[in-house]
Amino acid sequence: MDHFKQIETFVAVATRGGLSAVAAVEGVSPGVIGRRMDALEQRLGVKLLTRTTRRVTPTFEGIAFLEDCQRILADWRNAEASVSLGGVKASGHLNITAPAGFGRRHVAPLVASFLDANPEVSISLDLADRLADVVNEGIDLAVRIGMLDDSNLVGIRLAANQRVIVASPHYLDAHGTPLAPAELAGHECLTFGNYGNQARGWQLLVDGEPQWIRVSGSLACNDGAVLHDWALAGRGLAWRSLWEVGEDLRAGRLRSVLDEFAAPDNAIYAVFAQRRLLPLRVRAFVDYLKNTYANPTYWRQVH
Repeated sequence: MDHFKQIETFVAVATRGGLSAVAAVEGVSPGVIGRRMDALEQRLGVKLLTRTTRRVTPTFEGIAFLEDCQRILADWRNAEASVSLGGVKASGHLNITAPAGFGRRHVAPLVASFLDANPEVSISLDLADRLADVVNEGIDLAVRIGMLDDSNLVGIRLAANQRVIVASPHYLDAHGTPLAPAELAGHECLTFGNYGNQARGWQLLVDGEPQWIRVSGSLACNDGAVLHDWALAGRGLAWRSLWEVGEDLRAGRLRSVLDEFAAPDNAIYAVFAQRRLLPLRVRAFVDYLKNTYANPTYWRQVH
């Protein structure tokens, strides 16, 4: 603890620019603060501070050491706050983005309940099927479906998610049921066209390996809810997530096809820019999403 106290004192002296100010806060003499700094410099074998009668300033080595020490102290305070019953409350503004359909059903309602429990937080929620630029658009948190392609981002898995190919009973009765991925070429496939993350096609297992299958049809739309409605109306096959069509499958309004060729789990992630320290409001919201989605009854109750 003596070493940690020296670091705390060094940061205070370097940022306040003097021994007396720090001594006054701690209720000790400036000599006590000076001896701590002497002991720290002697232990490290490097001069950290240049002292004059009027001011104390960090040396070149002191500036570099100061940055590391400030990060260490911030980590320590955040760790204490996160486990302390009466710890620091989440506060400040959150910029969040999520896919339009998933965001409407499974993010927007949770934003409201999260704010009820964290009244000092405010949130802006952008719902769009485009992949927003998390770093350059100042986004604190992006909810995304599928694996990350950007190495500059960090993802935390929130929940499992399976995609299935679905169609209405009316469509399948009229056009037949595809029995292999190659047969999709002969069907009306409801697609995003060249929009969004499905521009490469639909991902299925072919000979045990995930492959992107090019599909086409008379109808395309960049809104997943519209594709869902078209599938219900018997306009063709659609590749949708279970969170969206699960209730329709249980009710018989849609049927799934090619289930034995379904690609591996396409999980739901919380994504943010790489950084050592996440604001408490971001960590709190990620935990809130993760805990909610982990409850099996949640997915049966929300449609």
